[in-house]
Amino acid sequence: MKCKTKRVMQNPKQITMKNGRPASQGSCPVCGTKMFKIGKAS
Repeated sequence: MKCKTKRVMQNPKQITMKNGRPASQGSCPVCGTKMFKIGKAS
């Protein structure tokens, strides 16, 4: 079950979406659910 709380992404990977925009994909350190953030990671 997702915890739906804003957290720091664990193992973030830089990816490119189909439309060419950058994004970050990783997992939640608490529940292990996939996390996705559009834009460059800071």
